[in-house]
Amino acid sequence: MVTRERVESVLHRIRPAIQADGGDVELIDVQDNKARIRLTGNCVGCPSAQITLHLGIEMALREEIPEFDSLVVV
Repeated sequence: MVTRERVESVLHRIRPAIQADGGDVELIDVQDNKARIRLTGNCVGCPSAQITLHLGIEMALREEIPEFDSLVVV
C-alpha cells in the first residue's frame, strides 16, 4: 500500500538533489496509489522540471514502492 510516510521517505532521500538547484518538492496528498505533489522554488517554470519529475521523482517512487501508480503535479 502506498502511504504518505513511504512517499515522504523517498522524497526525503531525493530532496537534497532538488534543493541543490534551488527547488523543492512538497507532498500534497497520497490517495489510491497516487501521489499529488507541488514543485516549488526554482522548479516552478523551469524547462527541466518535467525531466526532474519523471526521471527523478517518479522513477525513485516506482523503484522503492512497487505498487506506486502515478505522480500528479498540482
